[in-house]
Amino acid sequence: MLASQKTPINIEIASKKLIFPKDFLNKIICGNTVDIMKQIPDGSVHLVITSPPYNLKNSTGNGMKDGRGGKWANAALQKGYSHHNDCMPHDEYVKWQRDCLTEMLRLIPEDGAIFYNHKWRVQGGLLQDRQDIVNGFPVRQIIIWKRKGGLNFNPGYFLPTYEVIYLIAKPKFALKTKANAHSDVWEFTQEMNNDHPAAFPVSLIDRIVGSTEAKTVLDPFMGSGTTAISALNFGRDYIGIDSSPEYCDMANKRIKQHQSQAKLFQPTYEKQT
Repeated sequence: MLASQKTPINIEIASKKLIFPKDFLNKIICGNTVDIMKQIPDGSVHLVITSPPYNLKNSTGNGMKDGRGGKWANAALQKGYSHHNDCMPHDEYVKWQRDCLTEMLRLIPEDGAIFYNHKWRVQGGLLQDRQDIVNGFPVRQIIIWKRKGGLNFNPGYFLPTYEVIYLIAKPKFALKTKANAHSDVWEFTQEMNNDHPAAFPVSLIDRIVGSTEAKTVLDPFMGSGTTAISALNFGRDYIGIDSSPEYCDMANKRIKQHQSQAKLFQPTYEKQT
């Protein structure tokens, strides 16, 4: 979004100190993720759902870094994220993600939880299972997201079809009644009709939000706004943070479109997941 463009009404530009809750609830905040989270009081967010950049361009195991696979040159993830090149030195990336998780953990109460999506990969011939990021945090469960669909541009690998979601929970966190009947392998079609290079499918986030009683949902890497849309589906408040003005604008437009469509269909019951 150009500086000359008018900032949408529910986007905050974090150039000033923000006041909770009026500057946070049901808004997209554009700025540094950690710095913005530091302005939210302890225990103020009941649920965090997020998927950070994976640092894929610093990977030796997917053909993105060394040019294998030909068609990777035209893939959305190869082009990278707006305002983030996804190629940080590994140690720097791990420290950044641990700083983010530290803030997320501070923000949730004793019955709160974080659903942290990431991707395992082979790096330098060894499994990189993100233990260096989540070690020491209260990981309760690992959920497998089996993606339907997708394209494989690399002839040296089978089609990757799964990602992991770490359930990081405080001691009193509990699922809603009957939500524990879901298995720990979730099959959802990946989002295809989205200009963001790595968008969640709404159905996946609906599974998470609908399985909790959370009143306020935070996504500190909001991207195109999927977590906010899911929160609205269940009548919950959301807080979105992203460093990219382009993605903040994209999220705002998707939310407004979703709200307009929702007015045409007034549900009388909560969506089942």
